Amino acid sequence: MLEQMHVTSLKGVGDKQAEKLEKLGLRVVQDLLFHLPLRYQDKTKLTSLDEAIIGQEIQIEAEITSQRLTPGRRPTLMVQARDTSGHSIGLRFFHFHPSQARQFKRGEFVRAFAELRSGPNGLEMVHPQYQIFTHTPPALDDTLTPVYPTTEGLGQASLVKLIKQAITLLKQYPLAEGLDLDWLKTRQLPAINQALLTLHQPQPDDDLGQIKRFEHPAQQRLIVEELVTQQVSLFLMRQQQERRYAPQFGDSPSAQRLLAQLPFSLTGAQQRVWQQIQQDLSRDHPMQRLIQGDVGSGKTIVAALAALQAADAGYQVAIMAPTEILAEQHRNHFCEWLEPLGIEVAWLNGRLKTAEKRDMLEKITQGQAKIAVGTHALFQESVQFNQLGLVIIDEQHRFGVHQRLSLNQKAQSETKDFAPHQLTMTATPIPRTLAMTAYGDLDISVIDELPPGRQPIDTAVLNNHKRQEVMAHLYHQCQQGVQAYWVCPLIDESEALDAQAAQTTYDEFKQLWPDMRVGLIHGRLKSAEKQSIMQQFSDHHLDLLVATTVIEVGVNVPNASLMIIENAERLGLAQLHQLRGRVGRGAKKSHCVLLYQAPLSATAKARLQIMRETNDGFLIAEEDLRIRGPGEVLGTRQTGGLQLRIADIQRDQAWIEPAQTAAHDLLRLAASDPERINLLQQRWIGTKVEYKHA
Repeated sequence: MLEQMHVTSLKGVGDKQAEKLEKLGLRVVQDLLFHLPLRYQDKTKLTSLDEAIIGQEIQIEAEITSQRLTPGRRPTLMVQARDTSGHSIGLRFFHFHPSQARQFKRGEFVRAFAELRSGPNGLEMVHPQYQIFTHTPPALDDTLTPVYPTTEGLGQASLVKLIKQAITLLKQYPLAEGLDLDWLKTRQLPAINQALLTLHQPQPDDDLGQIKRFEHPAQQRLIVEELVTQQVSLFLMRQQQERRYAPQFGDSPSAQRLLAQLPFSLTGAQQRVWQQIQQDLSRDHPMQRLIQGDVGSGKTIVAALAALQAADAGYQVAIMAPTEILAEQHRNHFCEWLEPLGIEVAWLNGRLKTAEKRDMLEKITQGQAKIAVGTHALFQESVQFNQLGLVIIDEQHRFGVHQRLSLNQKAQSETKDFAPHQLTMTATPIPRTLAMTAYGDLDISVIDELPPGRQPIDTAVLNNHKRQEVMAHLYHQCQQGVQAYWVCPLIDESEALDAQAAQTTYDEFKQLWPDMRVGLIHGRLKSAEKQSIMQQFSDHHLDLLVATTVIEVGVNVPNASLMIIENAERLGLAQLHQLRGRVGRGAKKSHCVLLYQAPLSATAKARLQIMRETNDGFLIAEEDLRIRGPGEVLGTRQTGGLQLRIADIQRDQAWIEPAQTAAHDLLRLAASDPERINLLQQRWIGTKVEYKHA
């Protein structure tokens, strides 16, 4: 009933008001019920000024003793009042109407609610909510007052009125229960209708501290239902994908030839993941696998073996990376490994000359190039594949969901519901709790073993006043054959940011040590320039590479064993870990120096401390999740995934496994009760994914 009732059926909601509600995602009456308060105000009691605490929101009653306008370009209305304890308070208004000023008459009483502050003349409230009365005070509220998220043109008072109407309707037409009542009872959680009433109208004896910490049973009830719905939706997405058809790839002779030619052997973890991929590719529904592997664990060679399996079966492979430098690194690896086997690799980026681009597009369209490596350029309409069978996406959290899907849609086939296999990779380790919720529709493989001979990187954290010493030490190290990176957050000097620029650092080294072979690389260089400088560094024609964070991912120079990161306090944990991972890729003992500009914030101090303590990407990822939250870690604030409304992956991780179990039970019973799944999806997602019982 309420899930179908449009907001325009409520009193006072016309088309214009409905548009404003739409901005908050409120379309039907049920949406208003799930639009929960940000916080609560306690207007159920009065506080005497002799017991009040500065900084707290309180409600007082006092007799008006005076009112005056303070002169100035913008006059201020100042009302003085005294309560029964004999203490005085000032009510200050910066924005007011002349008629409003006349309301405050000496000898009348005012009830005011606001934060108590210490003003220039004693206690005061600024722009309090207030009521004026002569003899009989108005009745106190009998429930806590909710404060809701609003939008431009839709004030708090209007929203409160609409939600009150929705609550009245809820009492007449209760919502259907989405979860099993016995399951809820076992966990001491209330039914859905009771939970909503409690959160919109909490009683004075409800624990406000518990509500602020999201520990109230009513909140937990909604949190677990949202997590159950998310798990159900991920399962249905996966089920939809598995109903699609994908080509079956058999054994790959080329993959075996490549393995025989490699100057190294696969680690046990690489072999395990490669076997999982082989099994996936032998099936007739699309592989949906995510490879997690810390920096330097060898994900690229595993991706190359998968590409060969597709190529040997006569299909094409699209390999997409988020930055040009990473895409170029992939192209170089794939050319080195695959071209000797007679497999042509095409290359697409936004900076190709017209003739080069036309040639590459022709090779992809005709199927001559079995492998196409590129950046976002692969999404362009002009890119047409002959027979796309496998999509490989690196650092996939940097791409939006729609971008990834558009690449899938380039797979041409006469078969209905055809989809290419998809392999995604990330060097950003994803904590288990986050992986269970964000990637529940994917199979996850972890390369949790570094190649033999790799040594942990020693990390030092130094104040920026030791910068000159670090530069001199680096010069002497380079004189002895060491190669090093010096990373700066900015390209040019900025007065706004106290960060050393890459250009300035490059100039400093050249001036101090003219015999030093120094290169400079940043995002403003042309692709060919970047590639040339990287090649010089790789061939040891340069001792030092001064760079911006453009080298964060994909750069592989095994001889480089020293990394200096300047203004390290400005970078996030994942970025610091990625940059540090550019060294320690060979047999040499490697070192990383994190230079910081004091003073450090508590967060920056915590970040640098964990970088010094561990090289473990998963520990670093857990800490990153704690500091930044799941939306930032996965990039979902930009890409539109994992948009939970009430639940929080980090805070509510204890509920994730119970929610998964409940979701599986729900899906098992769905054949006899399919409506419950639809109900949950409409409630939490605003849409539904069709469930088909196997």
